[in-house]
Amino acid sequence: MSSRPFNFRARRAFLKNAGLGCGTLALTSMLQEQGLLSTTDAAEKSRLMQPRQSHFAPKAKSIIWLFMPGSPSQVDTFDYKPELQKRDGMKLEGADPKTGFFTTSGKALKSPFSFKQYGESGAWVSEIFPHMAQHVDEMAFMYSCYSQSNNHTPAMLEMNSGIFLQGRPCMGSWLTYGLGTENQNLPGFVVMHGAMPRGGKPIWSPGFLPKVYQPTSIDGRNAVPIDNLSRPEGVSDQQQRAQLNILKELNRKHQEFRPHEADLAARLESFELAYRMQTAAPEAMDLSGESEETHKAYGVDQEETKLVAKQCITARRLIERGVRFVQLYAGTNGGAGGVADVPWDGHSDIGINHRIAAKSVDQPIGALLADLKARGMLDDTLVIWGGEFGRTSDSQGSKGRDHNPHAFTMWMAGGGIKGGTQYGSSDEFGYKAIENRLGVNDLHATILHLMGIDHKRLTYRFNGRDYRLTDVAGKVVEELLA
Repeated sequence: MSSRPFNFRARRAFLKNAGLGCGTLALTSMLQEQGLLSTTDAAEKSRLMQPRQSHFAPKAKSIIWLFMPGSPSQVDTFDYKPELQKRDGMKLEGADPKTGFFTTSGKALKSPFSFKQYGESGAWVSEIFPHMAQHVDEMAFMYSCYSQSNNHTPAMLEMNSGIFLQGRPCMGSWLTYGLGTENQNLPGFVVMHGAMPRGGKPIWSPGFLPKVYQPTSIDGRNAVPIDNLSRPEGVSDQQQRAQLNILKELNRKHQEFRPHEADLAARLESFELAYRMQTAAPEAMDLSGESEETHKAYGVDQEETKLVAKQCITARRLIERGVRFVQLYAGTNGGAGGVADVPWDGHSDIGINHRIAAKSVDQPIGALLADLKARGMLDDTLVIWGGEFGRTSDSQGSKGRDHNPHAFTMWMAGGGIKGGTQYGSSDEFGYKAIENRLGVNDLHATILHLMGIDHKRLTYRFNGRDYRLTDVAGKVVEELLA
């Protein structure tokens, strides 16, 4: 125990500083509430998150990306191949048994599903998509997509960020960085999922961009889909606001000595956004005000479809309220018949796996397209559908298909897309993209163009180099544009 005498001068100084500090915090809070105080972090927030001008007039204001994790088979969904049906069980010329993640037989495997043509465009659609088939004239099909990896996690990283390595920003973060957000009480970028897809949260990471551009993640399986959204019990709004003001002041002091730490400003804004979301987010995700007709159209009343149905309605409600980018990971976890526990990953039996997965998404997605169109929102909302790669035309085992990065199909609708378009093609067995091959960088360049962004000008300097979503590649596919 110290024998030094008590320092009365230090005690008086402490009381004086504490009193002045509390008074300053109170005055700061009152001035901020009256809008009379412009603070450093408020200015930084404005710079980071306020809506910004696009490079040119956009055709789309927002995006709903319907991501099918595990990857649908192109030849069992939209890329009909009569020759594959004829040659079932025969040797598939040019097939590499190591194309996928495991090993394939080298023998052609016909689709277990029947196909029909729909709409004025005559697009072929598998029997597993009767609801989506009604909207083919709104869609632009891209039959010649390809990617670099045959493994789920790196392929999803590539599909989201343009490269199959961790640490790069995903498209939602790039768009929020480039265009800001329209609704200051909701995030600009939202991810919705059921079961966590392969790769987890790094596949939608903001990478080296300031963390203010990271998405808000919503788990549709939980009764409370966003963690820590509710105010703690027994804490009033005034008390919480006072706590945040004190925390803000402490963080600002911390930031003064670290002016080059971009993530500190993002951390300050994340606290403020969380506070504002306590009112706005529950209202946006409360589906009780939607009509019974809407619930039934989307399939909320059915066990197989209710998760994706609720997510699709929520996506539309978020877009209505100014959220710029919603990415929805949709499918189902099946266990029947030895099907892999990942949506759309039909290694053992493509027929069982895809029928289960399609059942969970077809009606909700068909209803989403119809709903957006009826509300006049499809004109400026870009809807994207697809997985991270395709599947082999030869069999894995007797009934399954392995991963295939050499050919897969995606479609886009709304938001400046030329409906009824059929772009590119794969070979006669759907094994490799051969005509108008469309890489991930090309897809990203086209999507950014629809949002009014020149992909070559959307850059961010990191470690002495200017980076962009499309890296040093990518071209806008003009044939897809209205």
